[in-house]
Amino acid sequence: MFGDIMGMMGKLKETQAKVAATKERLNTVLIDAENSEGTIKVTLTANREIKNITIADELLNDKEQLEDYLVITLNKAIAQATSVNETELAAVAKEGMPNIPGLDNMFG
Repeated sequence: MFGDIMGMMGKLKETQAKVAATKERLNTVLIDAENSEGTIKVTLTANREIKNITIADELLNDKEQLEDYLVITLNKAIAQATSVNETELAAVAKEGMPNIPGLDNMFG
C-alpha cells in the first residue's frame, strides 16, 4: 500500500512537470483570428496573451464599428486559444493520472 502511494506521488510530480512544460510550450502556439471582412486581425498565444492586432485603415474613421469588431474578433481568438489550451492540458493531465478505479469514467 505504501509503495503504491509513493508511486502515485511520483507520477503526480511527473505530471505537474509535464503540465508546466505544456503551459510553457503553449506560449509558442499562435492563434490567428480575423473578422469576416478581414479588417481586423488578432494573434495571441494558446495561453491567451495578445501578440498582435492589425486594423485596416478604413476602420480608423468609425470608432464604434472598430470597437465592435475588436470585441468580436478578440472574443473569437480567445475562444480558439482556450479550446487549444484546455485540450492540451487535459491530455497531459489524463495521461499522468494514477490508475485509480472509477476515475476513468470521469475523464472518458
